[in-house]
Amino acid sequence: MSDDIDQWGFDTRAVRAGQHRTNEGENSEPIFLTSSYVFKNAAEAAARFSGAEPGNIYSRFTNPTVRAFEERLAALEGGEKCVATASGMVAILSTCLALLKSGDHIVSSRNIFGASVLLFNNYLAKFGIETSYVSLTDYAAWEKAIKPNTKLLFLETPSNPLTEIADIARLAKIAHAKGCLLVVDNVFCTPVLQQPLKLGADIVIHSATKYLDGQGRCVGGAVIGNKELVGEKVYGFMRTCGPSLSPFNAWVFLKGLETLSLRVKAHSANALELAQWLEKQKRVKRVYYPGLASHPQHELAKKQQSGFGGIVSFELDGGKDAAWKLIDSTRVISITANLGDTKSTITHPATTTHGRLTPEQRAEAGISDGLIRISVGLEDLEDIKKDLAHGLS
Repeated sequence: MSDDIDQWGFDTRAVRAGQHRTNEGENSEPIFLTSSYVFKNAAEAAARFSGAEPGNIYSRFTNPTVRAFEERLAALEGGEKCVATASGMVAILSTCLALLKSGDHIVSSRNIFGASVLLFNNYLAKFGIETSYVSLTDYAAWEKAIKPNTKLLFLETPSNPLTEIADIARLAKIAHAKGCLLVVDNVFCTPVLQQPLKLGADIVIHSATKYLDGQGRCVGGAVIGNKELVGEKVYGFMRTCGPSLSPFNAWVFLKGLETLSLRVKAHSANALELAQWLEKQKRVKRVYYPGLASHPQHELAKKQQSGFGGIVSFELDGGKDAAWKLIDSTRVISITANLGDTKSTITHPATTTHGRLTPEQRAEAGISDGLIRISVGLEDLEDIKKDLAHGLS
C-alpha cells in the first residue's frame, strides 16, 4: 500500500486503503479463510505470541482480510486504529467492557437503539456499571447527569428512529471538561457524511451490517479511535474474549466500502425527496428528517454533516392500527427492521426495534405507536412514492 495515504482523497481511501498485495499480485483483496498460521520455527512462534515481533498468530485476533477492513475504515473515519467485531452490538459491548469497571457510570442519550438500552440496563448493570439517560439535545442535562464516577458519554446522532441531531463538538467539550470519553454511534451518517473524531469524539461505533455493507448480506461491527483506547484496550478485550469478525464478512464489507460514498449520497438524495413528498400528504402528522427546514436541528445538521442521510421517519394519526395498515399495504418496500440496504425497508419501531422497551421508555424517547421508519433505498423514487400512496389513500 502507498505511503501517501494521508494525502489521498476520501474516495481513493475507500477503494485502496488497507490493501497489501500478496506475492500472487491480486487486484482484488483475497479472503484468508484460515484459523491459524504456520511459523518458520519455534523462536518465531514465541516472538509472535509475546508481541516482540508483529505478524499473524490466530484468526481470532489476527487475520489479513479483517485487518484490511480495519485499516480502510480507520482511514475513512480519520482514526488511528479500528477493531472489527462480530456485530454492532458487540462493538458497543467491547468498548464498554474494555474501558469501564464495576462502579463506573455512563451517561447516554435516551434516543438510542432499543437493544443498546437493554444492553446498558440488563447486562452492564449486572457488572455494577450504572447508566443515566438524558435528552440528546439538552446539553444542560448532559452536564448535570455527569457524576464523579462517570467515565463515558454515549450517543447516536442522528438518532434512531427520530433523526435528532446532537452537537458533537459541544458534547466533546462537556465530556472532556469532566474527564469523560465521548463515544458516538455513526451508523446513520457513515464517514461519508460525518466524521465524529474530527469533531472531538474519542471513539466511533459502527454496525457494519448497515450502510458499510449496503446490501444486507453480512453482520458485523467496528470500533474506531486512537492507539491506546482502541488499538490496545478494545483490541485486548477482543483478543481475549473473542467477539471477532469473520474473514468472509470482512471481505464483503471491504467491497461495500468501495461504493460507500456513491451509495450514501444517492440514499440521501432519495430520502430528502421522499421526506418533502411525505410532508405534503394529508394523513401524515409529522415527518422526521434532518434535511427538512421543519426539523428542529436542521441548521446544525447542515453545519455538522455533509448530507442528511437515508433514514426518514413519519407519524400517522390512528396509532398502531394505522401504521400497520400502511406497512401491510406496501408491495415494493421490504418489511424488515434492517436499514442501509440498496432496497428500501419499512418498520414499526414501537413493536420491532424498540419493542422490548417499556411503554414509559418509548414515550420518553418520543416513539409513538403511529411512528413508521423508512430506510430509503436506491430504487426509482416514484415507485416508492406509489407504494406508500396505497396506504395513505
